[in-house]
Amino acid sequence: MIYFDNAATGGFKPDSVITAVTSAVKYSANPGRSGHKLSIACLERVYASRKLLCEFLGGYSYDRTVFTKNCTEALNIALLGVLKSGDEVVTTVAEHNSVLRPLEYLKRKGVRVKYAGLKNGCIDAGEILSCVTPLTRAVVVTLASNVTGAAPDINSIRKGLPEHTLLICDGAQACGHIPINMKASGIDALAVAGHKGMLAIQGSGALVFSERINPDPVTFGGTGSESYNLEMPDFYPDRLESGTLCYPAVVSIGEGVMYLEENLADGARKVIQLTTALCENLSAIDGVTLYSKPNPYGITAVSLKNMQSEIAAYRLSDEYSICVRGGLHCAPLMHKALSSDGLIRISVSAFNTLGECEQLVRAIKALSKE
Repeated sequence: MIYFDNAATGGFKPDSVITAVTSAVKYSANPGRSGHKLSIACLERVYASRKLLCEFLGGYSYDRTVFTKNCTEALNIALLGVLKSGDEVVTTVAEHNSVLRPLEYLKRKGVRVKYAGLKNGCIDAGEILSCVTPLTRAVVVTLASNVTGAAPDINSIRKGLPEHTLLICDGAQACGHIPINMKASGIDALAVAGHKGMLAIQGSGALVFSERINPDPVTFGGTGSESYNLEMPDFYPDRLESGTLCYPAVVSIGEGVMYLEENLADGARKVIQLTTALCENLSAIDGVTLYSKPNPYGITAVSLKNMQSEIAAYRLSDEYSICVRGGLHCAPLMHKALSSDGLIRISVSAFNTLGECEQLVRAIKALSKE
């Protein structure tokens, strides 16, 4: 089986992550809820992962690095916990439903949402900034499209924004693929998917945010702190981490960071090499339309003139043992902007090979001739 669906979830985990998760499952307690040694040891491990992740992303403070179950939950906190009736928000048509659906809900609550279009298939800083006014409370933008791998110039966006406007970023497809420094780029909130480029397991995510943004909780419950208080604590991370954390998932993020600290640059070079090969060879096939450029995020999107994307994805799996994803990829406005009714998304990682890419190209070429 060849796994090319890494944009959905990472198909390979380093041995160090697997070992750490296995240990966390075998020897675990509820982090910080009790005073015994095992609970305290687990809490210390959670803190270590929090510190590692914050520093890896150029975050602002450890207490403003909040663990979530996935990137979607992190984005919901950043949007539902911050935006209020009367606020104006600018986003793009390239966003995932984890941004679009919370914003659609907020529209009914009196939030005004404006959508920046694409420019030549790209997420363009100028298009975004043209929608911004002095009233814009926040710009919400992905760091890399989950459909095509297109990426905006975040530094240009930040420089063009009014000082008071928040910059909230979806890092699902970027974290673990490229160096990110939130402070240097002026990102106020970054939503992280642990189980993709960060090499952690499913059930892991985070929201990292600056002192300029103070999200209210969107879920409520026990925190192990201020148990006498019927309101949520007013300090982070406890204010946003109600209920028991998934300890093995949190541990896996820390281990993923340590692996990436040593291997991110080499991994990015490998992924660019693979996407370059895919773009060059797939674009040469009659009946194939290419929607991507070589990129460090591992995403190459194509369509077949003679076959729907879902059917092509099924046949690649059934007949060639190659895993890709067809359809709309939870990004309906992006597909509409591309005049697409669904694409075949091939998403590689640094653990894939050129030989595997060659097998995929041969398979798509065979399908294109039917």
